[in-house]
Amino acid sequence: MPSPTPVIAALALTIASLVAVPTASAEPVPVADTTAVEPGVVRIDTDLPVQGAVGSGTGVVLRPDGIALTNNHVIRGAADITATDVGTGRSYPVDVVGYDRKNDVAVLRLRGASNLPVAPTADSSTVRIGDPVTGVGFPGGGPLTRSPGTVRALGQNVTADDDFTGSSEQLDGLIGFDADTLPGDSGGPLVDSTGRVVGIVTVGSQTYRMTNAGGFAIPINQALATAEAIQAGNASGSVHVGPTGILGIGINDDRDPAGVVVQGVLRGSPADLAGLAGGDVITGIDAVPTPDGTVLTDVLDRHHPGDPVTVDYLDRARTAHSIPVRLAAGPPN
Repeated sequence: MPSPTPVIAALALTIASLVAVPTASAEPVPVADTTAVEPGVVRIDTDLPVQGAVGSGTGVVLRPDGIALTNNHVIRGAADITATDVGTGRSYPVDVVGYDRKNDVAVLRLRGASNLPVAPTADSSTVRIGDPVTGVGFPGGGPLTRSPGTVRALGQNVTADDDFTGSSEQLDGLIGFDADTLPGDSGGPLVDSTGRVVGIVTVGSQTYRMTNAGGFAIPINQALATAEAIQAGNASGSVHVGPTGILGIGINDDRDPAGVVVQGVLRGSPADLAGLAGGDVITGIDAVPTPDGTVLTDVLDRHHPGDPVTVDYLDRARTAHSIPVRLAAGPPN
């Protein structure tokens, strides 16, 4: 997952020792057999030019021809994506088939891949509190790691604030589990005691901040339903299929009752060519009011590169303008 700064988890270990009195040791957390899943895992590396950074995350192979599943926030903002398959050791350039920001799911195509091992999945509706699970991923961009734990809660709702788009999303119905997960684990499989995938791990980072602490995973039934809609080309609601169309602006947390404050404009972008500048306030797109970054991103996600849109905005003198803009191709949201 894209984050230059990993979150460090501290573990407290208390050791008791009594002379001549045997003490009961804590039972080790069961580790699921991940042997069947690991060949169907990919490491994802991203180049994030807007943030001036690189990122890493994890993905799960769904089909032998290179279709893989990961978190959307792992690849958002990435101009270049590479996936390395654990089963074959080969690296592939990646195309983004589509994504769903509100469910934090993205479907990738590993270009030129064939005969890849596929990770086996289980019915996530059978998961129960107390079940042993193991997360598999590349924490901090390091080597493949197994993180054992137990399911602590089901049906969890978590809010995630995305600094890249300025939007805020509510992730619903998550599996909560106790395990040592870190940035880089995002998009990886949560494996049950039968050695099959029951969830897709999602972890907060410096630029994708989750309001709740602890490990979370998207139930695999939910993630696969979204992936199937994307593969079928069903762009509806929060599902975006195909290339992403962008204005070429940066926004921040500055609040303005009129709309979204432009922090900066990419040189040569549609916004730049149309005359938008830092300090302007976007009030609407195609007559749809944009009170915040979430709505602005939602509206733009309905479009693709080359689509014409009308941008309503206030300049720094608070003079209203309405200008036509043709969206350019950009990184996924």
